Formats: sequence, structure tokens, C-alpha cells
Amino acid sequence: MAKITKQDILKMVTTFYLESADFNGMPIRNLLEESYQDWGFLKTLIKDLIEEELVGLIDTNADANPSIIRTGFEPKNIQISKLNGDSPPDGCIFPSPKHLKSVVNPQDYEGQPYKLCLAFGEAQLSFRSFDLSVLEFYRNDPRYRYENNDTGGHIYYETGEMKDSDKIALETFGFSYDDNYNRAIAVFLRYLADLTPEHQQIWKAKELQGNYKLHPDYYRSAIQGGWGQRRPICLAFLKELYIINQMAKAMGRPPLFKNDYGEYGENRPKDFTFLIRPTLREFNNFVQLFDKMLSENINKNFFRKEVPYENEIQRGDSKIQIEKKGTLQIPDEWVRKFLITDDWQRWGKSIATVRKIRKMRQRPAHAVDEDRFDQKYFKEQRELIIEAYSAVRTLRLMFANHPDVESAKIKIPDWLQEGKIWECRD
Repeated sequence: MAKITKQDILKMVTTFYLESADFNGMPIRNLLEESYQDWGFLKTLIKDLIEEELVGLIDTNADANPSIIRTGFEPKNIQISKLNGDSPPDGCIFPSPKHLKSVVNPQDYEGQPYKLCLAFGEAQLSFRSFDLSVLEFYRNDPRYRYENNDTGGHIYYETGEMKDSDKIALETFGFSYDDNYNRAIAVFLRYLADLTPEHQQIWKAKELQGNYKLHPDYYRSAIQGGWGQRRPICLAFLKELYIINQMAKAMGRPPLFKNDYGEYGENRPKDFTFLIRPTLREFNNFVQLFDKMLSENINKNFFRKEVPYENEIQRGDSKIQIEKKGTLQIPDEWVRKFLITDDWQRWGKSIATVRKIRKMRQRPAHAVDEDRFDQKYFKEQRELIIEAYSAVRTLRLMFANHPDVESAKIKIPDWLQEGKIWECRD
């Protein structure tokens, strides 16, 4: 059998890469079979190609999945050292970005900018950052299942009643931050390239330039395959509601909150997340939802009429007028009557926060405001969530001193006890 050349190998590897389903590398065992060469001769040619930066090697020691370029190649000397054995390593050979730039025709990927990036040999777990508003298209369309847990999320179409070009699935997205901690959407090229050409164009129009870094916990889970070290503050807020209801049960009372949204926040409202567009309308919508989750969510049955539910007001004509107490007056009076704390100032701040949210909700409910775009709404929402979380946490700590709650030994997750929480400003 005639000896093959380096160019023959390069052509075989390049054709395999570009014609494969996921821009896969050519397994070395396939290269041996198809070239009809012995390993001693073949590895010499591969070494030369690596040295010339025309191909790259990824083996199972470098990556658990050596069939794709997940994060890039190891240094040349390390790649070459892996070819020195008497038998070939368990891995794949890829054409290099340097070579692919000289042979790939961009017109073959017209309208697919992110697929073109993979065709040019870019790592599949390299990412792009996008303006948060790109998510509006999917969040506001009920035909898509859109989930966002404040660290990451996903998007899937759920109905056949749409054009094929709109039937997309984004397996995962996360968040990234620039040097000024401005938040953006982050998506790996691997998943961007799977979007239809029409939706690749939608995302391309929202792509941001600059130096963005992945959210630390999203990096740990999506790239390192590990667990996040902290939890998003919105999830922590929901967990506090759930635990408070468990404490109410230990006291032999009805739940304090009509809806605690599940032990793991699995029933959280779709819009209970950080804003994806800093507008007055988005902010007001969030405030209305937040008030429903707090003030309107309080269950009067919990208090068992242990404090009056009505006020007696003496009118000018000496007659007594009966008025129902405000939504938050009853819980405030009940807490001050029955619970024990050495820091009533902290409770006062907590109930003031809930009242503030109620008051903020009342304005958009009774006024017509022109919508406005202002980055300040990102900050105002973030601070509001932080204050509200502190309020429910204060209540949970006060409930914890109740004798029946102490006896029940309700499990508080370590991450909640230790305050390992992302506040979206870290």
C-alpha cells in the first residue's frame, strides 16, 4: 500500500470534521483503518501537522468527550508527547482554526453566524454575551417554555402551531458580567449553532462586545460539571417562605403564606426574576407581582383573631366607626404581641419594607405613566429584592425561637444558614 502524505491526512481530518453532525474530530482508530498505515509511520505525520498548527489532538485524558473541541487544545508539546507510545491514544484529530480559515467558505453558512464560528474551529464551550432583552421574545410568547432561575435557564418550543423556523430549543443559557458588573445573557456556541438561521440572526442582533465573564456558579455547573457554591437570592426568598410555613405548621397553625411556591421554588411565578429590560413598565409589573407574593399572600387565618382585625374610630359626632385593619397591620401587631426579639428595630425595618412594596404597587394601579427606559430600574429592583429577602429572613429567625418550632427541629439548609446567596451584584 502506498504511503500517504501529511496533506492526505489533513484532507481526511478536515472532511470528517466539516461533514460530521457536530463538528467532530476524526478518531485516531478511524484514521489508522482508512489510511492503511501502521502507527509508527502515521504518528510521525500527525506530529508534524501538530507542530505546523494544522491539526490538534484531544484525548480522553484531556477531556471526557474528546470527539468535540469543548474548550480548546492543550499546548503543542503536550499533544505531541501523547503520540510517543507504541499504541495510539484514545482520542481524535481535528483540523486547526488556522487551517479551517483557509478552506471554509463562509457562504456555506449564510445566515448562521454561530455555526460558522464552529466551522472555523472555535471551541464549542466558548460563549457570546447578549443584551438581556433578547429573552423577551421567548418569555412573552406562551408557545415557548421559558425558565430562568437567575443563574441560568433554558428555552423550548412547546407547540406545533408555529413555523419550523421558530421551533427552537436552547438547552441552556446563563449570565455574564462586564467589568462594571453589568449583567448580560451568556450562551455557548454549541447551543447557538443549533438555533435556526432566523433565530441565530435574532441573537446576533443583540450580541454585546466587550470583556464579559461567566457567572461563577454557571461556570462551575456548565463547564466544570460541579455544584454551585451559592443560591440565587430569588430562590432564597422562596425558601424562606416555605420554611416559615413549616414553622407555622409546627406551631399548630394554618400556613402564614397562602402559597409558598414549593419546597424548592418549583412553583415560582415565571416573572419572579430579575428584569430583562430596565423599563418603568417592567419594573411596575414586578412590583405588583412582588406585592401579591408578600402582602396579598398573607393568610389571616394564621393569626386566629388573637389581635383585633378591626379598628374602632371615634367620629366627631361621638359615634364609633368600625374599619378593617390594613393588610399589614394585623401581622405587625401579632408579631409585637407574641414574638420575642432583642432587636425590634430590625423587625420595624422589615415590616416597613413590606409596606413600601405595597405602597409602590398602589401607584401603578391608580396612575397612567408613560413607559421609560432607565438603567436605574435594574438597581432599584435588585435593592428591593435584597430588602424583602432580609424581611422574610428576619421573620423566620423570630419564628425559630417559638418552643414548638425548636422542638420540631425543622431543617434549615446550610447555604441558607450560612448566607451563601447571590445577590446579583456579586
